[in-house]
Amino acid sequence: MRLVLVGQPNSGKSTIFNAVVGYRSLSANLPGSTIDYTHGRAEIDGHGIEVVDVPGIYSLQVSNEVERTAVEFLLDADPDTVLVNVIDASVLARSLELTLQLAELRRPMVVALNMSDEVRRKGVAIDAGRLAGKLGVPVVETVGRSGEGILELFRAAQRAGRERLVPAVLPGPAHVERLLAELAEIVRGRALPAGLAPRLVAIKLLECDACVRGRLAAHLTEADFAAIAARLAEFEAATEQKAEFVMSAVRHNLAFELFEAVAKVGPAPAKDLRLKLDELLMHPVLGYVFLFAILAAMFAAVFRFGSALEPLFLGWFDRFDAWLAGQLDTAALGYAVLHGLVTGLAGGIGIVVPYLLPFFVVLALLEDTGYLPRIAFLTDNLMHRIGLHGLSVVPILLGYGCSVPAVLATRILPSRRDRLITAALTTLVPCSARMTIIFGLVAFFLSWQAAVFLYVANLLLIGLAGRVLSRLWPEGSPGMILEIPRYRLPGLRTLARKTWFRLREFVVIAWPIVIAGSVVLEVLDHCGSAEPINRFLAPYTAGLLGFPPAVGITLLFGILRKEMALVLLFAVLGTAHVPSVMTLAQIFGYTFFVTFYVPCLATFAALARELGWKAAVAITLVTLSTVTVLTVGLRFVAPLFV
Repeated sequence: MRLVLVGQPNSGKSTIFNAVVGYRSLSANLPGSTIDYTHGRAEIDGHGIEVVDVPGIYSLQVSNEVERTAVEFLLDADPDTVLVNVIDASVLARSLELTLQLAELRRPMVVALNMSDEVRRKGVAIDAGRLAGKLGVPVVETVGRSGEGILELFRAAQRAGRERLVPAVLPGPAHVERLLAELAEIVRGRALPAGLAPRLVAIKLLECDACVRGRLAAHLTEADFAAIAARLAEFEAATEQKAEFVMSAVRHNLAFELFEAVAKVGPAPAKDLRLKLDELLMHPVLGYVFLFAILAAMFAAVFRFGSALEPLFLGWFDRFDAWLAGQLDTAALGYAVLHGLVTGLAGGIGIVVPYLLPFFVVLALLEDTGYLPRIAFLTDNLMHRIGLHGLSVVPILLGYGCSVPAVLATRILPSRRDRLITAALTTLVPCSARMTIIFGLVAFFLSWQAAVFLYVANLLLIGLAGRVLSRLWPEGSPGMILEIPRYRLPGLRTLARKTWFRLREFVVIAWPIVIAGSVVLEVLDHCGSAEPINRFLAPYTAGLLGFPPAVGITLLFGILRKEMALVLLFAVLGTAHVPSVMTLAQIFGYTFFVTFYVPCLATFAALARELGWKAAVAITLVTLSTVTVLTVGLRFVAPLFV
């Protein structure tokens, strides 16, 4: 049996998914944080089920590529697929509009009244039994964060699948129902695509839905389309309104009538402390002060945690490496392999993890408390000044975690121009891997103020690059419509699972690559092959950029994984005390260059997938050229300040 979790953004469906199948999907209270459907398996009462989490959608009408992914998955789903409609019960009337659309798919369904604790806090009482009677399917109250009602929800979903409990279709006004019946009659005799019933087709034709209309092109004749267009024209002339607007209004009224029938609104509670908090954090002036203070505190916490642990771990590995050198012949190949292995292990434990772990904890806090969407709201004005769509800020914010999902999140943008420019800007955002380089070199050996300056300079670079690209490719930038979720107190278990979900990607994927790269580098050095590579790159790395010639090979490995440039830097220099070999100006310049020079291999593949190979190569070349010019400038300016 397959269960598909479907709901509006911020309804908590990914939280329910993770509670049932294990942590496989990030929930970040941002549109675009789920950009593809996620599969998992669970066992309920001894029965195995497949669970799918699709991206959040407000309706079955497609407005961007992310919504297209979800809607097409639902349209193509097997008739026996059970839909688990996860609703934010605290905004029931609005949420029911999607429920009414899902009912038209004629699939077995169960409704989850999620965030029921918020409903009770607002003084609203929802009669779940009465709602179930109106819809004709089970309705279960849940609280995804605490797990309340989740087992009952999936048991109800299994029953809906076994008994094929398909929701009732609530009829609209008579004149709309007559139009739908006439349109359904036109297509009824045709061989319609699987999953599209005549009534659903009629609704989608009335709404001028391009997604479904494209599916019908091979199944309806020109005469059919002409008859449909004529009937719609008559309807619009009679109502003096666009047919799609009429259908939207009908659905809105039905949802509100349903809400009034099943919910009772009690006395308004006292002013919520969270509203008072928003008056400060979303203030047009103080909001930016608090934003700067919160981000500064975040980076200070990450730096202090990492700088306290890094010397402890590296000191232990230095002593172990010295002991190993005393036990083996340092000129032997075996020692080179073991030395590379130890260096890779030390880099992961002593350098990367001390900075990654606290960063991921803080990032999860920003997401789960609901502050991250507020950052997007505050920075929306900046996007307009650059000349981009307001939603462009969402992929850029996601880029601070990882560039790959940031590039994929550009699917939420409506135009290719905005997707291309925003994807280019996300490659300049210091992801978590590049953050370890900034903190492991600049913050540790120079100062945390120098690291903050690097981030500020990065923001200026992103703004300037966005402005230039927008001028080269002018287009209007519509405003951002972004749902701001309520503040929530994140659970410790959820924070731990989300942190491990992100850290696991380094431990399972990146760390083995770092270790293997370290071993390969030591073997190349042992065989004398590293020196020719460095000599070949020296005119660029040493002559132009002003770095020690030995660091050339680290830049090649850094293309695979950004962390490798930091770990292998210690290996090629032969010491973890970098200032003994490089000047402070060189350290700053090297960090700046490695942070921005080219996207890592995974990000390049994401760019190619979303925008095409030509765009991916163009973005890489432009980025490399820009950062080369800036690094050459830093070569002469940085010594004046460090």
